[in-house]
Amino acid sequence: MARHKKGEDINGWLIVDKPRGIGSTDVVNMTRRMFKAKKNGHAGTLDPFATGVLPVAFGEATKLLPLVTDGRKEYEFVLQWGAETNTGDSEGEIVSRCEKVPCRKDILAVLPQFIGEITQVPPAFSAIKINGQRAYDLARRGEDVAIPERKVEVYSLELLEELPDRQAKFRVMCSKGTYVRALGRDLARKLGTLGYLQELRRTKCGKFSLEDTILLENLKKVVHTDALKEFLLPLITSLRDIAVLAVSEADAARLRLGQGLSPKNYDIDNLTGKQAVAVFEGSPAAIVRIDERKISPVRVFNC
Repeated sequence: MARHKKGEDINGWLIVDKPRGIGSTDVVNMTRRMFKAKKNGHAGTLDPFATGVLPVAFGEATKLLPLVTDGRKEYEFVLQWGAETNTGDSEGEIVSRCEKVPCRKDILAVLPQFIGEITQVPPAFSAIKINGQRAYDLARRGEDVAIPERKVEVYSLELLEELPDRQAKFRVMCSKGTYVRALGRDLARKLGTLGYLQELRRTKCGKFSLEDTILLENLKKVVHTDALKEFLLPLITSLRDIAVLAVSEADAARLRLGQGLSPKNYDIDNLTGKQAVAVFEGSPAAIVRIDERKISPVRVFNC
């Protein structure tokens, strides 16, 4: 009996421009097969309705998924005035209507009310778990879905342009856990009308932006795995804003074994009490926590 190959050890980031109509997990499974990879995962779920930046981590990069997922997100969205759907987007059923279309002056006047820490109730059609079940599964069965409100942070919200057909385009920078569909719904209600998202596109996720992405259709055209690997970004790419500590080969090996280092051989004056990425010849060995007595590994990389 032939032995089943588990896949190759591939490390790095693939930043996909996710198309509309497929889920984030579908992208993960598809790219794992393309690269014949042993392990991968995504940061920051995008609904099938949404498009844009979806970071896919391979191998050791999966250890950094929480850092990317917890980072700020930026979206552009088109809000359709005059109706509300049960999903908060154009794929749902219209449940109520209103003829009012807000003017530019009124829109600009209420935007500041949605900047800072705000409270929102996520849509019933969302991936939030209620008593162990996904909210969208309950909603599809026609059950009443009571999702508790949550606090999120909106760092910026701007009107980009007013569009034909009773629509307007916005850009928002927000924290993890923000539901842009709920934001659009609540913005419309505050303006005395109703609204739902006609389009939703993520333009930034953590340190990654649209400039880092590749289209799935372009990946599918690449036949050889080695050629596909050229699209991978280095592990350290997601750590662009963290300090770098260059270490010796021997100390890199110690960190990878989970051992701490003496700070005596390193210039840590500006790093005390902070985290840094310890690097040997461009390859990250570990994320470390630095204090006056010890350089301690927080998360190690075996690549």
